[in-house]
Amino acid sequence: MMSSHSTVVILDYGSQYTQLIARRVRELGIYSVIMPGDASLERVLSFSPRAIILSGGPSSVYGDGAPTLPQGLLAAQEKGRIPLLGICYGMQLLAKDLGGKVVPGDTREYGRMAVIPESGGAARFFAWMSHGDEVKEVPQGFVLTARSAQGKIAAMENKERRIYGLQFHPEVTHTENGLQLLREFLIKNAGISPDWSMNSVLEEQVGKIRAMVGPDQHVICGLSGGVDSAVAAVLVHQAIGDRLHCVFVDHGLLRFDEQARVMKMFREKLHLPVKCVDASERFLTKLAGVVDPEKKRKIIGAEFIEVFNGAAVDIAREIGHEPAFLVQGTLYPDVIESSPGHKHSVTIKSHHNVGGLPKDMKFKLIEPLRDLFKDEVRELGRNLGIAEDFIGRHPFPGPGLAVRIIGEITRENLDILKQVDEIYIQTIREQGLYDKIWQAFAVFLPIRSVGVQGDGRTHDHVVALRAVTSSDGMTADWYPFQPAFLAQVSSRITNQVKGVSRVVYDVTSKPPATIEWE
Repeated sequence: MMSSHSTVVILDYGSQYTQLIARRVRELGIYSVIMPGDASLERVLSFSPRAIILSGGPSSVYGDGAPTLPQGLLAAQEKGRIPLLGICYGMQLLAKDLGGKVVPGDTREYGRMAVIPESGGAARFFAWMSHGDEVKEVPQGFVLTARSAQGKIAAMENKERRIYGLQFHPEVTHTENGLQLLREFLIKNAGISPDWSMNSVLEEQVGKIRAMVGPDQHVICGLSGGVDSAVAAVLVHQAIGDRLHCVFVDHGLLRFDEQARVMKMFREKLHLPVKCVDASERFLTKLAGVVDPEKKRKIIGAEFIEVFNGAAVDIAREIGHEPAFLVQGTLYPDVIESSPGHKHSVTIKSHHNVGGLPKDMKFKLIEPLRDLFKDEVRELGRNLGIAEDFIGRHPFPGPGLAVRIIGEITRENLDILKQVDEIYIQTIREQGLYDKIWQAFAVFLPIRSVGVQGDGRTHDHVVALRAVTSSDGMTADWYPFQPAFLAQVSSRITNQVKGVSRVVYDVTSKPPATIEWE
């Protein structure tokens, strides 16, 4: 997507922090792309990378089946002097392949730990460690530049070859001045001039869409009511005007009173031409009895396309032919989590707009946000002139409440969850906390719990509340509500929502959990 910009290729060896590396590079105004660690050298060099970063990973460099560098990478790097940075496992891989020595550590280094530079003028700092093996000897031509508080090698460099290694994780916020270290590598050592911003993305995508969509062709866009699809729609609308036809599908899995709210917003604030299709009966019938979350996603993805096909027929009657393209608000994390693309990582979950689309789909896809993270999409939306009160809305999954009802979806469960979620969000807004939280929502659990209400015994449903803070959705921390807030919202829910007798709060970060429960 961004080949006209200076590009940093990040080779992923299975680290939970790889996406953070990409985000930090982009924060510096430099475009980054993640590729599998076992990608071919030809594919890596096809991006004409100005620098290459090797991620961390859970393997040992001497283990059976351990991931390796792309064949020929070091020779190509030496010939072209492409700046190379190895992080954690990436550093160990460089050390091994360049003639150094890597051994299992006698003690594991994990968590925040002091790093002491070898240069006498540099101050010690704290960095995030997460490794069991260690580099015992640096390769010939390299200089040891820092040690950990335990005396182990924490950094090495070969300035002549422009190869650098860090045993700690500069991409993690727990590392002091981590972003500064990446800036020094990319801008000072690699000589990259930042040339990537949301303004450039906007210009490029408008041009790309105009080149893709012929002057007589029309485009259909599915709006979910969320930020992603809306930003994608406004962007395409700017590119081709009234040849965009938006369809808002009410699949019956929306939040409380969502249809009326979002239709008003689309028409009055975003000025988009939108047709509303109520397909709730169709979706709920297809989902009846389905409990597996992956199956739910695939059913919803396929049904969306079928609804669009029907909407396209109606639009075709109006314009004389069917739209040729379908706009989707697919984001980079959707793609990464659905299809990591190599053997050293695993699929976390399929996203309905990535893994649920039928192979025989007749539309050509337009996905202008496919290479962007969530915060970048919000910035792009601001550049498009979309109001802040909409841009700041919490993310809402395409499959809607289907992935917030654990187990079977019934009308009773849906109704309960909608009421609970509405009370929860209203209370958050009343307390002035909405903009401090990345995402908040309720989850319907497939269990009942004994309770006491009105001097009588009850055996009613349990709901969970979730709230997290994040910058891009790839990692997240649970939000520390005050006990008084949790007591207030729990009391409101159990008193106002018939059928709920117990409320619990999720205090799990991502990782190890995902933000959504399914």
